[in-house]
Amino acid sequence: MMLLGARAPFDFGASLRFLARFPPAAGEQEITGTTLVKAYRVAGHTVRARLSPAGTGLRCELESPDPLTDEVVTAAADRIRFHLSLDDDLTGFYQAADEGFRPVVERLRGYHQVKFPSPVENLVWAVLCQRTPMRAAARAKAAIVAHAGNPYGAFPDVGQLLETPAGLAGDPRKAGRLRAALEKWAETDETFLRHGPYEEVKAFLLGLPGIGPWSASFILIRGLGRMEEAPIDRELARSAAAAYGRTLGERELRELAAGYGPWQGYWAHYLRVAG
Repeated sequence: MMLLGARAPFDFGASLRFLARFPPAAGEQEITGTTLVKAYRVAGHTVRARLSPAGTGLRCELESPDPLTDEVVTAAADRIRFHLSLDDDLTGFYQAADEGFRPVVERLRGYHQVKFPSPVENLVWAVLCQRTPMRAAARAKAAIVAHAGNPYGAFPDVGQLLETPAGLAGDPRKAGRLRAALEKWAETDETFLRHGPYEEVKAFLLGLPGIGPWSASFILIRGLGRMEEAPIDRELARSAAAAYGRTLGERELRELAAGYGPWQGYWAHYLRVAG
């Protein structure tokens, strides 16, 4: 057992409520009351974590069919912290809230963005759901997970994904794009993607086969927690109109986003979560 601290304010209940209705993660974890049970692939091994509130953070109990070495435990703690954004300091974000956005902040206060458990899982999902109904994308993802055969149904790592039969991804063109993107992904380092210069990381993503501006923005925010930009699209416009009580044009949305500086992505994500 270990304790994972979180930057206050932190509301694990808000994380669980988000996960319970996040379609790409449907059926991939167990949520019972205030407890989350989730499998992760770390350091070439699979672990299952049981997470529950403890003080200002989380109590974490790990199990694995393999020995829980110090390396595996450290990698698991890092992955969980990353997945649940435990280290995000939201103080500046909340202080920047404009009048129309304050009710959203009050409703979601303490919610730290729940990202995809790993950036490569977000990459795979971004490709699978292109011009495809979500149910079909979910079936393809489930087939990829089943083929990997990891204990507890953990999503495969990059090495395992490169061994996945192309046909599981759907049509041949999509399968080819995904394979090529994974090959390029395997040549980079996740530390660079998480912490490297924003424009360089964005350029890397845009250089991946099958990844355009929308998918790159999706991965930057939801797969990497890079909040430097907010995607201005129809979904954001719809969510912003609901929050601000009026229709907002692209120029006004960009001006509002700019007011959040490095928290633009969080502003956009909170608007989407609020509905």
